[in-house]
Amino acid sequence: MQVAFYAPLKPIDHPVPSGDRLIARMLCEALRTAGMNVDIAARLRSRVADGNVLKQTRLSELGTKLAARLLRQYQSGFRPKPDVWFTYHLYYKAPDWIGPIVADALDIPYVVAEASFAPKRANGPWGQSHLAVETALKQADAVFSLNRVDMECLKQVCHPDRLHFLPPFTCVAAWTVGQRNAINPECVRLVTTAMMREGDKLKSYTLLAEALGRLQRKGVHNWHLTVIGDGPARQNVEDLFEEHGLGEHTVSLVGLKTPEQTNDILANSDLFVWPAINEAFGMALLEAQSAGLPVLAGDAGGVSGIVSSGVTGWLVPVGYVDAFSNRLGECLKADIAVLRDMGAAGASKATQHHTVEAAANLLSVTINNILLDRGALPNGQGQA
Repeated sequence: MQVAFYAPLKPIDHPVPSGDRLIARMLCEALRTAGMNVDIAARLRSRVADGNVLKQTRLSELGTKLAARLLRQYQSGFRPKPDVWFTYHLYYKAPDWIGPIVADALDIPYVVAEASFAPKRANGPWGQSHLAVETALKQADAVFSLNRVDMECLKQVCHPDRLHFLPPFTCVAAWTVGQRNAINPECVRLVTTAMMREGDKLKSYTLLAEALGRLQRKGVHNWHLTVIGDGPARQNVEDLFEEHGLGEHTVSLVGLKTPEQTNDILANSDLFVWPAINEAFGMALLEAQSAGLPVLAGDAGGVSGIVSSGVTGWLVPVGYVDAFSNRLGECLKADIAVLRDMGAAGASKATQHHTVEAAANLLSVTINNILLDRGALPNGQGQA
């Protein structure tokens, strides 16, 4: 089966790492694991952050031209004609100006993974892009949501039979850690992984720094935090920790690391911590859980789809520094003995529910059923 893949927010080969780029790559990996051939159909970045109407119009026009060019390439045989169009991450700031046109012209299924629908944007500056998202979602033969919270709004525009929950997934085996050393109660090793940029990430860093500062002022010193990540707001993050009296003896900012280096750090840590303000679900949380670490996080978005509170970690009301700090204090004192057990439960959950193979199976079954319903797979030809 031939799949045309498009990520309008950020292409999978973009030089700046992010969770969005990672998920796009993981989706391509899952589709390939399902036996499908994946062609990156377009790299147009459609995001308009400020609601500029003229920019939205220009991107719409450019998307139409790119769709026409793709159709010529498919018809001439220059590019393999797809059986399915697959778009990742669709929302009002980054609509798909290409896929719906191509899918309609070729009469192939249009499939979306991770989408959000915000009716309040219909009459604002993003009205044009909002309408494009609404039109695309109504056209979609399947919408896979990695976040159950988003599914509530999607029900307003997607037929229930076309809306599917796709549990967040990763290459669990790549993050698996063998035998862990015993926890040193005199210094519990905390870790977090997050890009350093303005907005929600910086808000989470702000809460984390304040929570740790409060613990230190209460005399709770039996911890050390390692922060994996970098970005344009690194100086802001450094300043936040410094403002709360958290120096190099308590916090180590180690910058960006390769997956292998990150895994080594996770293997030598005891608890993953992240406030998760406005987090969709958090791939870093899933990677940590796959590595056998319990997770303390804010209960935002689809985080609860990864972390089972009281079983694989703890979820606290998102954005409340008191709740986060108090729960972390308990983890460092009363609950040290259960950290390893919760980490093991997290690793087991990841292996059972969050693998690439599990995602590949769900994607394959759903897409093949769509094609069969359309009569596009006579005698089973072309199935993955």
